[in-house]
Order: sequence, then C-alpha cells, then structure tokens
Amino acid sequence: MAEPTCTEPPRGARLRDFQQTIECVRAIAAPIVRALGLELVEVECVGQGARTILRVCIDKPGGVTLSDCEQVHLSLGHALDVEDPIPHAYTLEVSSPGLDRPLKRREDYRRALGQQVSIKLKHPLDGQWRVVGRLVDMQDTGVTLTRANQKSSETIMVEWADIAEARREVEF
Repeated sequence: MAEPTCTEPPRGARLRDFQQTIECVRAIAAPIVRALGLELVEVECVGQGARTILRVCIDKPGGVTLSDCEQVHLSLGHALDVEDPIPHAYTLEVSSPGLDRPLKRREDYRRALGQQVSIKLKHPLDGQWRVVGRLVDMQDTGVTLTRANQKSSETIMVEWADIAEARREVEF
C-alpha cells in the first residue's frame, strides 16, 4: 500500500489514508503544543501537491498571541521536517480558532457555555435548519439553548446526533 499523503484523496482513493496523515500530524503536533501551554484545536490539510496547506489551530484561555503562533510554527516545523509525514512541499499555517470558532468536541461546547452559538441542524426543527441562542447547558444527550425574542424566551434542546455543525456567534 502507498504511503499516505497530506493531499485531498484522488478519485477512488480511500479516505482512511488521508485521515491517517492528519492523525500522524496531530500526533506530532499535540505534545509540542501541550508543552508550550496551549491546546491543539484542529489539524486540517487542503490542496494538492506543492499547493498543500497544513493548518494547525491552537488555543488557550485568554486567547492566542502572535508569539504563541510563532513558537508553535517554529517547533512544529522542525518536528515535521524530521518526521516527514508529508512527502512533498507544503505550507504550514498556525492560527487561533477565532472568535467564531467552530464547536467540534464536547470540551468546545463546555467552553462556550453562557455564550451565543449558532447550530446548523441535520434535520429542520420547526421548519428551521439553523438555531441561534445562548448555550445554557449540555448533557449526555445534547445541548440546551435559550432563544430570546422581543416578547419572550424559549428553551430548546438539541440532541448531539442532530447537530451538523456549530460555532460561537460573535457578540458586539
């Protein structure tokens, strides 16, 4: 079997090979990021061949600084040069998840408790494919949002299985 590469899988290629490369990069990045007092949020690869972009997203309480990104880029860049999980040229990008960061893991939801979130649903709820509200609770079965309008507020329970994607909403 061919070595996995960090490119989008060609037509007919197995997604598993692509995911193995992402997991390999994640395994290299996680201890480096943790040693710098940061959290590894996401590893993503886009593009093909020399146009491949390896994106590493980091976070920490209080937010990520430019210095944090520089430290991770330098340390991770050296480690990736040694381990060589991507057999061709690529661009390494290190960034923070931003104010409207996606919520992917339960820890992300826990961190967003009390904040406005937008949830895209897999199936419409009362004719709506998207629910926006304040995240007030999370349970084993899903999350609870409170939506307020001019006249009243309502509480909505969204099961984990019904969430297609979610992200924090930026409040001004």
